[in-house]
Amino acid sequence: MARVRIALCQLNPVVGDLDNNAAKVIEAVRRAEEQGADLAVFPELVLPGYPPEDLLVKPAFVEGNMAALEKVAAATGSCAAVVGYVDSDGDLYNAAAVAAGGKVHGSWRKQLLPNYGVFDEQRWFRPGSGEDRLFLVAGVRTGVVICEDAWSPSGPVARLGAGGAELIVVINASPYRAGALMERRRMLATRAADASTALVYVNLVGGQDELVFDGGSMVFDHHGSLVASLPQFEERVGLLDLELRPAYRKRLLDPRGRAAAEPIEAVVVSGAPAERTGSHEPVIAPAPSRAEEVYGALVLATRDYVEKNGFSDVLVSLSGGIDSSLVAVIAVDAIGAERVHGVLLPSRYSSKGSVDDAEDLVHRLGIEARAIPIEPAHSALMEMLAPSFEGRPHGLAEENLQARIRGTVVMGLSNEFGWLVLTTGNKSEMAVGYATLYGDMAGGFAVIKDVPKTLLYELCRYRNEAGSAEVIPEAVIVKPPSAELRPGQVDEDSLPPYEELDPILYGYVEEDRTISELVAEGHEAAVVRRVVDLVDRAEYKRRQAAPGPRVTSRAFGKDRRMPITNRFRGRSEPPGSSRQSGL
Repeated sequence: MARVRIALCQLNPVVGDLDNNAAKVIEAVRRAEEQGADLAVFPELVLPGYPPEDLLVKPAFVEGNMAALEKVAAATGSCAAVVGYVDSDGDLYNAAAVAAGGKVHGSWRKQLLPNYGVFDEQRWFRPGSGEDRLFLVAGVRTGVVICEDAWSPSGPVARLGAGGAELIVVINASPYRAGALMERRRMLATRAADASTALVYVNLVGGQDELVFDGGSMVFDHHGSLVASLPQFEERVGLLDLELRPAYRKRLLDPRGRAAAEPIEAVVVSGAPAERTGSHEPVIAPAPSRAEEVYGALVLATRDYVEKNGFSDVLVSLSGGIDSSLVAVIAVDAIGAERVHGVLLPSRYSSKGSVDDAEDLVHRLGIEARAIPIEPAHSALMEMLAPSFEGRPHGLAEENLQARIRGTVVMGLSNEFGWLVLTTGNKSEMAVGYATLYGDMAGGFAVIKDVPKTLLYELCRYRNEAGSAEVIPEAVIVKPPSAELRPGQVDEDSLPPYEELDPILYGYVEEDRTISELVAEGHEAAVVRRVVDLVDRAEYKRRQAAPGPRVTSRAFGKDRRMPITNRFRGRSEPPGSSRQSGL
């Protein structure tokens, strides 16, 4: 029985920060070697950061990434390191280098390139080809693959296992979405069991524009049992001692593909481990609830967007509603109360209850806030527009004027103080176009852009229960949602209840269900047609929205790329003719 000490290096790099990413990897290798590790495993493309997108067309970027790999390799000693980088030989490859003793001993080029959902790898990379290879690390026959390579049942993991691998290392940049962790766990357990090898999965962690990488690195034995895991949403270097039991007996009795199995010669990387003191027993991180998981993703995404883009502080417009309240709480958890600023922008229609709720939230969070009533600007603009609006009924233009005044004010504060404006629209609103261009959509980062309204309530309840004190006032959670742009207004005046709306949006947006399928599920036909029509017409608005973190199975933007000019669906009226489209 072999026993190998492995460092799972779940790091948070910054795309394009080649020198600092390399320094972070070198420090982790040093720590791993000091603690007697035989193998340190890093995420996919950890040196350039993921996804580098069209930075890859810049020769200096690719060359700099290769130079970073040379620095990392030169810093290795007895502990072998598996490091993600971009390889180049005229074409570009998503690759993993295996380094030890000051040099690179070989690499693996990703063979299966995802080109669906948020992935565009075929735009930049050529798939790896050629013979499979193993590396002899501390006496253990080790295979190295990259992310999607492990997703295929008949792919590289199966071949490497059949070729004699005792350990498979899978380096990853797997973006977060709610529920993905358990799906990965089931899939990876199957790969390990089918190949009769232990399997180490190390994932990237951190926010990168719309994507959040959740970490959650895992280790499985050759039966497919989970033996260790790291927490989600935390940068962490975790060590464990992994026992590798002989698996050849199981392979001899396994009829699947045995006749086609060919032994694979292993490249010697490092020798057998020396005697070491102490032990690092495997630990399995507790599985979070859905609300805890999503909330952690939003906090990490917000923190990294602020920090990685060099903003000192953030600004949130506080209406006293549930959306802005949750965004403010997430911001405080992400970067601290001293860096979060609130602004109350009451209009002639703002209720006293909403103003009181916003002030209560400010007190509970301990953030700096100011009140700037918008009535002077509202009155002046209504007077300016009166000749043009004369004889026409009061409607959306007048209501949305208030949102646009607020957008002007928050952007003015942003320009003056350099604060990043966090917008407060949720996925349900963004889906049906109930957000105002150049108004409440004005800002730099849309924290809850991919959070449906019903999930938003769940997150508020979770946060209040998770802390030492209730931070979001109960009055905010229980009152009917309203934009408060006219007297007595509530969202249900013009939308179905969110408990009815969100399932329709989930079916249409995330599962591509047709109107007839949604009606067959029990939704009212007229309601479904209206919701679908609103979603289709609002595409032009969503294109102009700030980026925000993806937490569902299909977010607007990278996931769902619909043409703005689109007559595929029949509508009740020609595109753009409805006044509702001017929201």
